[in-house]
Amino acid sequence: MELSNPEAAEEPKQTFQFIRGSQTDRREYDWVEGADLVRKSLAESLNAKNVAFLLGAGCSSLRVSNSEVGIPTMAPLAAEFTKVHEQDVVGLPTIAERKVLVEQLGIDISVQEYARNLERLMELLHSLRFSLGRSALGSSEKQLVVVDSIIKKVQAFLWEKCTNGAFAAGDRGVLNLYETFYRKLVLRDRSLPRPWVFTTNYDLFNETAMDRLGLPYANGFSGVVERRFNPATFRYALAEQLDLTSRKWSAVDGFVYLCKIHGSISWTEDDHGLFPIREAAASKEPGKVMIYPTPAKQNASLGSPYADLFREFQSRVVREQSVLFTMGYAFGDEHINNIIYQALTIPTFRLVIFADPNLEGDIAKLKALNDPRIWIIGGEGPEAGRKAHYFDTIIEQFLPQRPSERIDDAVRKVLEAIVPSPKKAGEEE
Repeated sequence: MELSNPEAAEEPKQTFQFIRGSQTDRREYDWVEGADLVRKSLAESLNAKNVAFLLGAGCSSLRVSNSEVGIPTMAPLAAEFTKVHEQDVVGLPTIAERKVLVEQLGIDISVQEYARNLERLMELLHSLRFSLGRSALGSSEKQLVVVDSIIKKVQAFLWEKCTNGAFAAGDRGVLNLYETFYRKLVLRDRSLPRPWVFTTNYDLFNETAMDRLGLPYANGFSGVVERRFNPATFRYALAEQLDLTSRKWSAVDGFVYLCKIHGSISWTEDDHGLFPIREAAASKEPGKVMIYPTPAKQNASLGSPYADLFREFQSRVVREQSVLFTMGYAFGDEHINNIIYQALTIPTFRLVIFADPNLEGDIAKLKALNDPRIWIIGGEGPEAGRKAHYFDTIIEQFLPQRPSERIDDAVRKVLEAIVPSPKKAGEEE
């Protein structure tokens, strides 16, 4: 009788999916064969005429040893903010405020719709502010005070999560990922249009990474002492003069367009000039965290930047021979989804989605289209506990290597081959 050895049993192999629309073979890829296939396919897509990236909340989240060292994604943030407590918690809606919402306005913010998406909650609150501010009922004034209070608490809560955490205490895990992303992104041929990075995140990881790398970028703001939103800056390009006599110019390598379509913790509003949205360094006090527009935005000035930013997003993805890469985005925003779906009516458009292929909702609908222009990459990561569609795995495993990285890897392998390994204790010289 042969006894089985549980220790000898093979661990389940880590595999992921690379779905390219109408292909009938949707088998799982192992990491030896599959990662190289994805890298080659992405390298080709990155050389398309127009390239844009959409970075969602998942890109700023990073768990190390089961602890969050970045910024939690929208679902856990919303769950924390809307959770019902037996006693009032500083910074969260009070029991009295919840009572007003439920008993007087018929709204329970702890239901799943809001407990999974703070932006959906903000849409609701801004709509309430708009209607209550125009109501002639005597009770509306007190209700408006409650709504304003919760809006301020959401803003302060998001600001706190985007400015404090392990990353603010010296952990460079998330920032290193962003720096590596931009190092690989700027390899495009200078004859091609510069890449665009659109993000729904409020944090400053993108700006900090490019600043530390010395990469020039346009983010829609102009000025030095007072940086104000000016959509005309998205029409600007950075060039270097090659010949002083003939006035020849060439596009600067590494230039990036950054478009924060949901706003930023560094944006604030004032009443000066034609462009009342100002950019400042993140302060120690909560700023006006700005979230995408709703029909009930409190004034036209707040609607202005979003109208321009969404117009830029739409104009970029609907161009001929465009590729849009989505990372850390689960297609939970109808504003953005509608623009992407419009782009799919362009025959030369390609959509590359990094997400769990088994997700329900819009990703399942896109998968069911069997469209060869829609690629979905996701599944298990190269090691247990990681995922193929997480930002760190995308950067480390899928994005094409820079030439210097390939040389560094080659040198490392040579050194490992020619340098003798250190002697273990007890071995003879």
